[in-house]
Amino acid sequence: QVQLVESGGGLVQAGGSLRLACAASGRTFSRLTTAWFRQAPGKEREFVAAISKSGGTTDYADSVKGRFTCSSDNAKNTRYLQMNTLKPEDTAIYYCAADSRWGWDTLSRTTGGYTYWGQGTQVTVSS
Repeated sequence: QVQLVESGGGLVQAGGSLRLACAASGRTFSRLTTAWFRQAPGKEREFVAAISKSGGTTDYADSVKGRFTCSSDNAKNTRYLQMNTLKPEDTAIYYCAADSRWGWDTLSRTTGGYTYWGQGTQVTVSS
């Protein structure tokens, strides 16, 4: 069984940065496609970013492209989401998700594409 634990959320002013971490147990990330989703109050959960098993392919929602970056630390079996130039509209609970079904460099943008989910971490950006 795969377990994901997110960390790194918090309160930051607009223009600031945060780095979210997603640690996995039960399977290494080299066998898991990983994505980040977020859900703001009253809104549906939306895709933010994804990184392939290889770590060599990434995908970003248009709203975060150029500001957010996915990365990996294989030694720690942890994936990261670096968030820069944060905006108040980035405020949400951020979830890490993973799945083993996708190919080495294949990604998914849908919530249904991921079996394993973390508990979420709150990110609040003040104006």
